[in-house]
Amino acid sequence: MAAPSGRSGRRLWAAMVGAALLCLTLLCGAARAAEAPSTADFDVRPGGEVHSFSQSLGDYSCTFTYSAQGGTNEQWQMNVAVSEDNLLFSCSIWRPQGKSYLFFTQFKAEVKGAKIEHAMAYSQAAVGAQSDIPLKQEEFEVTETTVSHREGKFHFELSKLLIVAKTPRDEL
Repeated sequence: MAAPSGRSGRRLWAAMVGAALLCLTLLCGAARAAEAPSTADFDVRPGGEVHSFSQSLGDYSCTFTYSAQGGTNEQWQMNVAVSEDNLLFSCSIWRPQGKSYLFFTQFKAEVKGAKIEHAMAYSQAAVGAQSDIPLKQEEFEVTETTVSHREGKFHFELSKLLIVAKTPRDEL
């Protein structure tokens, strides 16, 4: 599902995704220990080389692949969670300090074991009095399993990615 267009549409979309992730996080609080949400710190490294960072939770995984230029390493975080009913898998990738000062030449977040229902990319992550600033819809694309930059449209700014994916249902 693509994000709505227009400024108010993007704000509504961001609010909906945020609310969905909050609900997912609350549901995961009661999840079994084996499926407890997991947050890991990692460095986003400049230098133009392609790097990846992955996290798995049960049958699901999320991999962030990128290339960046400028500055020095930045501390980022990845959070993965599965809802208590095992119907949703979420992956959040962000810079906790808000805005990244690196120039991203490419990015892709890929989920395995689930299909993306909602995804959003941001040039700035909310911190303090600052708000999330979503990328323009034409700057990134969403498929069933990936969120990635759009060649020639992406403006090199990335600070946060949010993904909510639907897990396969086991039918009786």
